Amino acid sequence: MPSDRTPHIHSFFDEATFTVSHLVADPVTREAAVIDPVLDYDQNAGEVDTRSVDAILGKAAAEGYRIVWTLETHAHADHLSGSPLIKAKTGAKIGIGEHIKDVQRIFRPVFNATDLKTDGSDFDHLFRDGETFAIGELTGSILHTPGHTPADIVYRIEDAAFVGDTLFMPDFGTARADFPGGDARTLYRSIQKVLSLPPETRLFLCHDYKAPGRDHYAWETTVAEQRAANVHVRDGTDEGEFVAMREARDAKLAVPRLLLPSIQVNIRAGRFPQAEANGVRYLLIPVKVRTKDAEAATAA
Repeated sequence: MPSDRTPHIHSFFDEATFTVSHLVADPVTREAAVIDPVLDYDQNAGEVDTRSVDAILGKAAAEGYRIVWTLETHAHADHLSGSPLIKAKTGAKIGIGEHIKDVQRIFRPVFNATDLKTDGSDFDHLFRDGETFAIGELTGSILHTPGHTPADIVYRIEDAAFVGDTLFMPDFGTARADFPGGDARTLYRSIQKVLSLPPETRLFLCHDYKAPGRDHYAWETTVAEQRAANVHVRDGTDEGEFVAMREARDAKLAVPRLLLPSIQVNIRAGRFPQAEANGVRYLLIPVKVRTKDAEAATAA
């Protein structure tokens, strides 16, 4: 039987980005946190929409929850964060791992983002490895799990753990590790931290892509299921084997469709760059010139 210390968890799937956001609530006090919220973004039109956040806020209102945290597992490269909107609507604090500062330092020169601070101060709270926090009477703790990015963290909240992009469903495997600051060997070691949690720990994922042969999306599993069946790191998979697999697989992966807008926004805690003199906010697209002919064409 669930106890008063079992969080109520409501998950929201955004098929456009294959992202899962989670609303986590204390059943006693009704305080709640949102983990990895999505701001809907139409890249072709350059327009944003709030329907995904509105669905979360609507559920919270229907259940009588008071949202006190909006939590990011890392600076996502595949969707824009809805955390600022949730903060504006509820007063919730935006939290992320303290190593977001490393990610900001990596990407500031990529976008010539002279307005970007690299001390993490755009966020309300930077979580340290092992730090604890509260959602009402629920206790949460932080597990630093770098590898996908330097800043990834897992939020453990009672019997549940929200693992971000570190792990996917057992039939799909693990996160890529080829983004700047990522590392396959570090990712393997972080995954071992997660798999060292009690076997009954419920794991809630940030993405699902329906592995071949599965006809539905899924985002909840357990440590025991991951250890027994994850196609990349099931029990017996050693570090060298994983690193070779991950690096070979990553070399063939395409760049995420929303990588450039997502990174620019998410390293600013979900805020867009400052408006230009005409009052419009712009997202940059760095251009890489790979051949002399291309360089001549771009300079013409």
